[in-house]
Amino acid sequence: MDYRKLKSGSDVRGAAIGDDALLTPDVARTLGVAFARYVAEKTGKDVSRISIALGRDSRVSGPELLAATAEGIASAGARAADYGMCTTPAMYMAILTDGFRPDGSIMVTASHHPWRLNGLKFFTEQGGLGFHELDAVLDIAQNLERMEPVATGSVESVPFLPTYQHHLEQLIISSIDPEVQKPLLGLHVVVDAGNGAGGFYADMLENLGAWVEGSQFLEPDGHFPNHVPNPENEEAMQSVSAAVKRVGADLGVIFDADCDRAAIVDQTGKEINRNRLIAMISAILLEDMPGATIVTDSVTSSGLSDFIKEWGGEHYRYKRGYRNVIDEAVRLNQAGMNCPLAIETSGHAALRDNHFLDDGMYLVTVLLIKAMQMKQQGETLSRLLDGLREPVESIEIRLPVLGEDFAATAKQLIEYVLEYASEHEEWHIAPDNREGVRISFDVDGELNSAWFLLRLSVHDPVMPLNAESDVPDGVKAVLGKLFEALRDEAGVDLTPLKAAL
Repeated sequence: MDYRKLKSGSDVRGAAIGDDALLTPDVARTLGVAFARYVAEKTGKDVSRISIALGRDSRVSGPELLAATAEGIASAGARAADYGMCTTPAMYMAILTDGFRPDGSIMVTASHHPWRLNGLKFFTEQGGLGFHELDAVLDIAQNLERMEPVATGSVESVPFLPTYQHHLEQLIISSIDPEVQKPLLGLHVVVDAGNGAGGFYADMLENLGAWVEGSQFLEPDGHFPNHVPNPENEEAMQSVSAAVKRVGADLGVIFDADCDRAAIVDQTGKEINRNRLIAMISAILLEDMPGATIVTDSVTSSGLSDFIKEWGGEHYRYKRGYRNVIDEAVRLNQAGMNCPLAIETSGHAALRDNHFLDDGMYLVTVLLIKAMQMKQQGETLSRLLDGLREPVESIEIRLPVLGEDFAATAKQLIEYVLEYASEHEEWHIAPDNREGVRISFDVDGELNSAWFLLRLSVHDPVMPLNAESDVPDGVKAVLGKLFEALRDEAGVDLTPLKAAL
């Protein structure tokens, strides 16, 4: 077994059900041992003094994989705490919560991916493991296949989710009116949990006075029978939008299976995700922190940049990948920059006030607090988006990279496009881009009205190509320019690009 095959960014992920299953109970058991030993080494504690918490989402394979991972932790001599059904953010918060404070935690989840898949997300006091830290755990696991752990620790069941829920409840109460126990009275919210782990959020809102009629798919079901638990999925967003319009709610919220991502819809059923979601939370933060820097991934729109600047903020684009965006925001704060938010267009949002944890429920809670405050003033949350210029057209294309060393080939192609752009006056190289190459164009007399971003995928031999335009037919115009520039270049399959013209 090559444990590096399970690596997906900073997480472990693979098929857990079926003949092609890689993430088996035996593999999970070995990873439990490996993580216990890793945490012991990092903390300087004897492994017998280490405690590690485990939680899972609703996936069918979750209970068995959690039990196996816990067995591995115990066989390493450490203590394992089984939190049962939980959310990914809660698994990190446990490490910071008095009365719990495990030395590390593991969430058994594959986030929004199909039900047959599962995975493990690892946390220590410093946050989620980074790419290189995960490598260290996987290397320990690789060596363990030739070693049989002999120590015996313990496994106990610990209810933590009520504590995490209480944390969110107190945030709402203290932010709206500390003297009122039902501060959400009069607010109608539809919650769509996608049959994942987040169904309790509807109960929590109801306890605080909100009306939750129309909420759907709250019961955990690891087959995800109603729609993909993914706030980026069109069908999922249409489902919660329809529910909001059907019952006349003020707001709809939707989570992925493990609740580290979220999106909302407004009272008209309009989707508030991707650039809109970034704009809304940015506006809320910038009201209190003018001049602050908002860190996003590289594919955000030009209209969003202008919006952030109009609200008095700075927009800082960084590499795709939620860990990249979060780590950069942390670095900027350490360097003295006021950076309260790291957010990716996928819905991963991490606020400095919440330990830079990508927590979909915390994000939604902040939005609900603002929604209630604005409702009390006779306004709607969507008013915050007034002035956001949205693209008329947008597209994402994935161009296959040819050859074995796809990373080197892609790098050469990006350098070629940069050189080509520098030689053509109508190609404007973005001064604030930090991934791949971003070029804007003047279309139909509109300055910088269309752009493309060409970059390298972190894991796959492809080059994602994003393009947007503020004017009709602008996307086709810029893609045509790129096609002409690359048509004689080797190393990349331009078939998807040609098909979009």
